[in-house]
Amino acid sequence: MYLKHIAFSGGDPRELQEVFDHVLGVMETTLGSVLTPDGDEVAAVRLGYNPKKMDLSMLMDILFAIVSPHSPDGQGRARGREYRAGVWYEEEEDEPHLEFYMHFLQNRGKPPAATGAGLTLNDPLEHPKAIRPIHAKALPLQGFTAAPEEAQHYYQKHPGAESDIDFEVLKGWHF
Repeated sequence: MYLKHIAFSGGDPRELQEVFDHVLGVMETTLGSVLTPDGDEVAAVRLGYNPKKMDLSMLMDILFAIVSPHSPDGQGRARGREYRAGVWYEEEEDEPHLEFYMHFLQNRGKPPAATGAGLTLNDPLEHPKAIRPIHAKALPLQGFTAAPEEAQHYYQKHPGAESDIDFEVLKGWHF
């Protein structure tokens, strides 16, 4: 089966891995870190997905329902440059699609977010033409280092562990 790969970052990557483990069309997830063009390492999850069952826009919708592209350094309790939001693509053909999507986010805001408090809608801008800065980046993947096996699929190994994402709310969503 043909798989495409992409890495996502933003907040706790263990939470991202748990979310994407349950998305139809995502065939594999790997917890680890990406190397950024400026030499930093960012905690991320790398997805292998079947493009016939799931497209990149839908994956991005899910990511940015959970991760705020407007937050400069992390989400929830996972704060710092190593937890910043990003999309790290492996294939050049994904670049125009990602640029278009990031431009859309810049001008339209983000989809609803799932948080520990349940489903919360994006707060409206005070002025309809106001633009909030996007801190999330869409960049080519420079390198990915997988985390050790014992770190993979943390929430499956530790059910009930504390999280900033309400996984029960997400179970009702059909991705």
